[in-house]
Amino acid sequence: MTDAVTQTNVKVVGEAPAMATGSLYQAQSHSLSVLFENAVQQQSQAAVQLPTSTNVGTMQLYTLGPASAGAAATEIGSSGVISVLADVLALGKALA
Repeated sequence: MTDAVTQTNVKVVGEAPAMATGSLYQAQSHSLSVLFENAVQQQSQAAVQLPTSTNVGTMQLYTLGPASAGAAATEIGSSGVISVLADVLALGKALA
């Protein structure tokens, strides 16, 4: 009786499943690490972009002035929803 070391190609064939499994685990762990790196990067970008967009919207609201805000409040109270939405669309086009 002989062992796998003395027989030709038996050791290589016997170790192949373990090597394949190890390679698979290594590739999977690398893919997961890249996934988490991308998630952290996206969260950090969102942490910068969301407050910035909120600040821009607030600055646009401050540039409207009290007269236009009062006129809009009066018109909302006296007209229907469709005309209010049309006025909001027109105001958005005027600001752009």
